[in-house]
Amino acid sequence: MEKVRVFLKKTWVKWSLVGIAAIILFFIILYACIYFGMFGKLPTHDEIGSLKQAEATQVLDKNEKLIGKYYIYDRQPLEYEDLPKYLIDALVATEDARFYEHDGIDNVSLMRVFFKNILLRDKSAGGGSTITLQLAKNLYGRKNYALFSMLINKFKESIVAQRIEDVYSKQEILTLYFNTVPFPDNTYGIESASQKFFNKTASKLTVAEAATLVGTLKANTYYNPRIFSENSKKRRNVVLNQMVKYEYLDEARSERLKADSLVLKYYSFNHDVGLAPYFRAQVKEQLKDILKDHKKPNGDAYDLYKDGLIVHTTLDATMQSMAEEAMRVHLMKLQAAYEVSHGNNAPWIANKNLIKKAMMALPEYQRLKKAGVSEEAIEDSLSVKREMEVFTWKGDTTQMLSVKDSLQHYLKLLNTGMLSINPKTGAIQTYVGGIDFRYFKYDHVSQSERQVGSTFKPFVYTAAIENGMKPCSYYSIDAVTYTNYKNWTPTNAGQNPNAKTDINYNLEMALSNSVNTIAVKVLNDVGIPNVLKQAQKMGISKKLPAQPSLALGVAEISLKELIGAYASFVNNSYAVKPYMITRVEDRNGKLIVSFEPEVMEKPAYSDYTRQVLMQMMKATVDNGTASRLRSTYNLNNAIAGKTGTTQDNKDGWFVAITPNLVTVTWVGNDNYSIGFKTTALGQGANSALPMFAEFYQRLNKDEKFNDITKSQFESPSADVLSDMDCKLQKEDGFFKKIFTSKKKKKKFKGN
Repeated sequence: MEKVRVFLKKTWVKWSLVGIAAIILFFIILYACIYFGMFGKLPTHDEIGSLKQAEATQVLDKNEKLIGKYYIYDRQPLEYEDLPKYLIDALVATEDARFYEHDGIDNVSLMRVFFKNILLRDKSAGGGSTITLQLAKNLYGRKNYALFSMLINKFKESIVAQRIEDVYSKQEILTLYFNTVPFPDNTYGIESASQKFFNKTASKLTVAEAATLVGTLKANTYYNPRIFSENSKKRRNVVLNQMVKYEYLDEARSERLKADSLVLKYYSFNHDVGLAPYFRAQVKEQLKDILKDHKKPNGDAYDLYKDGLIVHTTLDATMQSMAEEAMRVHLMKLQAAYEVSHGNNAPWIANKNLIKKAMMALPEYQRLKKAGVSEEAIEDSLSVKREMEVFTWKGDTTQMLSVKDSLQHYLKLLNTGMLSINPKTGAIQTYVGGIDFRYFKYDHVSQSERQVGSTFKPFVYTAAIENGMKPCSYYSIDAVTYTNYKNWTPTNAGQNPNAKTDINYNLEMALSNSVNTIAVKVLNDVGIPNVLKQAQKMGISKKLPAQPSLALGVAEISLKELIGAYASFVNNSYAVKPYMITRVEDRNGKLIVSFEPEVMEKPAYSDYTRQVLMQMMKATVDNGTASRLRSTYNLNNAIAGKTGTTQDNKDGWFVAITPNLVTVTWVGNDNYSIGFKTTALGQGANSALPMFAEFYQRLNKDEKFNDITKSQFESPSADVLSDMDCKLQKEDGFFKKIFTSKKKKKKFKGN
């Protein structure tokens, strides 16, 4: 005892004890300061008990398949029952082997971290973080402090962790952890990670896949399986070894799993990529308006990015995938032929005025111009080359390009719009707004209005039949000059100038072969006001030009309005309004708002008129301008339709009508000054029709869509068949040939 007293009286011992006491006192004081909120308020037990983390809004297709999200942090919550046991085992074995034994803090490991941080100044000191401590960090984050930042954060997390353990069971803690822990690629929660990296729900993960994702928690970037697959595989194997070590997995099975390769099915929910990005962008815009009129029960506004809403849509993800693939296959071929046809004198190369005008529209040009920079200096600035990622059909490439080079590259690219709806309801089944949303944000389905060309002709013929014209009315194909419309003389595309001009077509032949001269004559006889009224009854709200060229489709109409009008031909004469959202629910599945199909209140025309027009448009596919659907693409389905091409081959259109699906496709250049070089290439039958054909071929191969592909049109009535029972064409009689002038002039009767 005396020796002990003597030892304690030694100066160095006294100071050592004082030092230890000071350190302990420092810890106590620091802990007390943190506990009482001097370094920021800590969450109370009640606040922890009512945790509500920001959740991504989910966008589901008609079959409730996840097709997209809107989020700040990509997070999707699950219940404990949704977590596979081996996923939980992998986490516990790797991150916190004594998770079920402690109260949230592993004191031995935690003290090691404290002393490493203070005495050894090791800022990378790790270890000691239990699952509950990690959860505390995930939920409340960390702050930077001037001194002892790591120590203060660890103390704060230990206090929060103990409170979490007081409030929640171990199962609830695991559930909270899996719903909040960050995974690679800005992904939060196991469900989002599972969907992103393996395209499946977490409940269906395999043991190896679960081990892969748990392995990424050590270092999100270094073990990201998308970027560093070999690192990820090695880490996966470490997790499997840990599972064996703690007897969650037998060694033989572990060895088999480690021998397997790492196979990802990566599916990004990034707003710009993934399935149906144009559709998802349009849904988001509609949701913003919808949510303005609907509040939470407490009166607060819904947050699209944080409140975990569930948006049910009309889209069919499988059909959408087929439509996008069909678009890529066709546009890749068409773009190549388009560039070859233009050759070295292509407008994006040789037309200096076109290039200059396009350049002046660039934001960068306008910024420099506003700053007072000279034209020469602006030209020099926009000609400086730099590394730039650009879109090509062979894949994205990085090239040394100037702004001017980039402009010319994008000027040559064709773009497209494609829309398919259920004609009975207007429910949108597929939606392709352009060739690539990353580079082309402009949506050709919802935003664009282009001249519709000959796809307007069925409206003219509908008005004619509805106003008493007989299907077997005959019109000469001869050109007529309309003297009171600046001597305008519409002609027929591709008509041989030496061909016989004394031929008369009935209405079926005229429409199925898209004869311009007859379409204008029919418009003349039925009257422009009646055609305008008929188009309006069919859901066309756009103000249309009251002039004879209306018959040839000079009106600019959106794909949505056009397809809604065409739907009436297989919807008992009722036009529809395309829609994409069926209902919106809160995170708990409680209904916020639902939507019903919007169908016109009255039929747009009689059953008789509808059946006549359907016979005419079936003839378009069987024998007319769309016959390559039969001859080239071997589609034997029940299909009616109409092709369309605008002046100077600027736009190519095709509308396909089947009993349970109506599809519109459009192709053209975003710069309206640039058209196709030839009609053979630019006509709707070549530029737009093949996209539908490629799409429908894919539908035919999938029995899931038999209700669409094997459906049949209704049989026309006896009256319709009788009234259409006449020759498709006939020549002028002997006396008419003698007394008819070769050059015809006519004063137009329309208003």
